[in-house]
Amino acid sequence: MAFRKTVVSFSRRETKDLCLAWGLISLAFAVVFAGGLSFTRGFLVTLFLAALTVGVGFLVHELAHKAVALSYGCEAGFRANKGMLFLAVAMSFLGFVFAAPGAVWFKGQTTREQRGRIAAAGPSANLVLALLFLPFLFLFPVVGGLGAWVNAFLALFNLLPLPGFDGSAVLAWDKKAYAALLVAACVLSFTTHIYI
Repeated sequence: MAFRKTVVSFSRRETKDLCLAWGLISLAFAVVFAGGLSFTRGFLVTLFLAALTVGVGFLVHELAHKAVALSYGCEAGFRANKGMLFLAVAMSFLGFVFAAPGAVWFKGQTTREQRGRIAAAGPSANLVLALLFLPFLFLFPVVGGLGAWVNAFLALFNLLPLPGFDGSAVLAWDKKAYAALLVAACVLSFTTHIYI
């Protein structure tokens, strides 16, 4: 199982898709956090907070998938699901978000283990990001608490063992790795929830 040194680069389309997904996911969560859309300074602060926590969590998750796929010699890139993104924004006005903003596609010959590791990279990156947000609890409690919880929850959500979710490929590869990620995501999700 060899990793290749690789340079992560982005096509113009991929950059546009990542920016669109980051922007609309951040907007959807900001609407939920603020209890509606408004054009006030308070909403802009909430939008910034959503972009910093949810938006960065989404980006890191997808880029982790891409980086690991590239390291196995695959072609890989992110494609936004525009329909699901606009649905996420529409649903946010009902007070909740179900987001499937898109995914990293990859092609190339891979083993079950490599596919499992590519899938595990996203939730793992969110768990690391959740831990990195924790120290901010002492300086910026809202940023630290929300950043830690959102990223732990993103990891947990993506670990659902259903087709199309990362959890399905991780579970097919290694049950122990899946259990370790699931336990870590559960513990972090439930312990950081008290801070939001």
